Amino acid sequence: MKFQYSEKKVKLPGNVHAYAEKKVTKLGRYFEEDAEALIVFSTEKNRNNVELTVHGAGTWFRASESTSDMFASIDAAVGTIEGQIRKNKTRLARRLKQGAFNRSIQEPTSFAEDAGEDDLQIVRIKKFYFKPMTREEAVMQMNLLNHNFFAFRDEDNGGSFAVVYRRNDGGYGLIDDAD
Repeated sequence: MKFQYSEKKVKLPGNVHAYAEKKVTKLGRYFEEDAEALIVFSTEKNRNNVELTVHGAGTWFRASESTSDMFASIDAAVGTIEGQIRKNKTRLARRLKQGAFNRSIQEPTSFAEDAGEDDLQIVRIKKFYFKPMTREEAVMQMNLLNHNFFAFRDEDNGGSFAVVYRRNDGGYGLIDDAD
């Protein structure tokens, strides 16, 4: 597994990177050798944040954790990604490394039931007309509806399909057609 580290508003000693690499390497049993891990460390208001992104087998996994201890944040992020993999193991079995889910002696035993395939069941379908509008109008509509995203036809881009969304940092994002 290849590792990349990024530090925002913090300068960490090398032992934190070594600890993160040791913990994330445990996820290597699910991926082939060419998997990549990006670990972003930051601090904010006495909280230690770790954002872990793992790319392997054509699939992206992301976890963001925040605790009072950087080491605990690393452990929590790795645990979150492992939970995502286990929850979706039947869907991911064809993509991930052969034998990744075979039991090993080191693997902790969990008595919790695995989530079934029913988790992704569509329970409601809405159909509506996408009105052509500017990006600013779309953001305004999203805010008026108190939604986190809004789909529309982008007048600024020849009427192509687009989505505006509210980012965690308070800003807005745009997902646009990549013609």
